[in-house]
Amino acid sequence: MFDRPEVLGMASALAANASARLTAIAQNVANADTPGYHARDAQPFQDSYLAASGLPLRTTRPGHHNGFSGQMLTAVSDRASGHMSPNGNNVSLENEMLAAAGVRQDHDLALTIYRTSLGLLRTSLGRR
Repeated sequence: MFDRPEVLGMASALAANASARLTAIAQNVANADTPGYHARDAQPFQDSYLAASGLPLRTTRPGHHNGFSGQMLTAVSDRASGHMSPNGNNVSLENEMLAAAGVRQDHDLALTIYRTSLGLLRTSLGRR
């Protein structure tokens, strides 16, 4: 009947992105010792959101960030890396752990948006 508000749609996409990105990171970590395995990465979230919705991410005030740090697993490709081990594997566990921390921040942001929106809805209905 009613379309989902844009902010909730974006939060939903960010949460799905965080889940998919964490899956890619887990696969990279699981294959850290596999000979010839190349770390996988994904298209940035803001690019995939633009492609899916046709709406660019925008700032409404000068202090806003211009986009998200997260990435959406829509176009997976090999990640360019600065080093390659002798067995042809380019997974860096340090880089994967840093990426996982960024994914956690994106997921926490999506949950905060949901929680705040739910609080606003409850307040508007006169419930706590």
